[in-house]
Amino acid sequence: MKTTQDLRLYYNHTIHPELLRLENKRHRLIIFVVFSFLLLLLIFIAQLYFKTLLVTLVLLIPMALCVTLAYNELETFRSNFKPKIVTLLLEFISGDVSHHNPMKYVSNAAVDNEIFNQSRLFVASSIDYTGEDYISGDMGELSFELAELAVKELSPVRNRLDDVFAGVFMHARFTERSVQEKSGEILVLPRHLRQYLSRTIKTFTLNGGKITELNNKEFGDYFVVYANDTANVKGFLSDNMQAALKMYRAKEGKEVYMSVVGEDIFIAVAQDRDLLEPVLWRSNVSFDLISMYYQDLTLLLSILNDIDANN
Repeated sequence: MKTTQDLRLYYNHTIHPELLRLENKRHRLIIFVVFSFLLLLLIFIAQLYFKTLLVTLVLLIPMALCVTLAYNELETFRSNFKPKIVTLLLEFISGDVSHHNPMKYVSNAAVDNEIFNQSRLFVASSIDYTGEDYISGDMGELSFELAELAVKELSPVRNRLDDVFAGVFMHARFTERSVQEKSGEILVLPRHLRQYLSRTIKTFTLNGGKITELNNKEFGDYFVVYANDTANVKGFLSDNMQAALKMYRAKEGKEVYMSVVGEDIFIAVAQDRDLLEPVLWRSNVSFDLISMYYQDLTLLLSILNDIDANN
């Protein structure tokens, strides 16, 4: 895999210039928004001064026009920012990915709700399911798709929506090119969150799953593993993968969930904020934000690479 230094060089030569171009657009947008606000203020003062219905109706036209234009400019800036940066990142990552076809990116699509439920990672009656930034591709004998998701369900005790999951969710599947049949079921959960995942654990254990102890104590400090009798746990959770997951969890502090259901593999990385979403009132030129998004993507792809190599 490419190093952080490789990313820094690519950032300096390719991503940073694009960020600067977008930064110039942000500056022009701020000027436009401020001008629109001042114009609205003048129109409001004029309304107070004239106090006639006809003048008020006439002045409502430029007011509505200002608000509409400002909103459209903001939405255009927001909707164009992330796709441009993600596309550049995927071009950088593609050199490390054993793919048969280039990775595809669709900003306004997501992994299907049914696929999310098939993962058995989050047993919930989700009633609010949204997603964006859909990426798909191949990794050796695996095809994969991922997206940023925000899933909520109605609280059983209060009249409000509770968070089920927010972050990056990946689904991968062994393609027809793989001659090996998969039948086992494995569940990997953050150890300290077991009390909040009681429905997930109960559903899995009722179907024959049970706790499986691994030799890596440091991995066990962060994760608890459940599997049924037909699951190849060591084949899925190799020593390298356990070390990578433990290191990522210790360094980034993000929760990682994984499951295997037959030929399907599911990985979820919790994220408490939407990375690479542009901010109007401060600079978006930041290597750290780019690096955070890159680390999440490469973790998921490195896990798939390890699974493909060991199966």
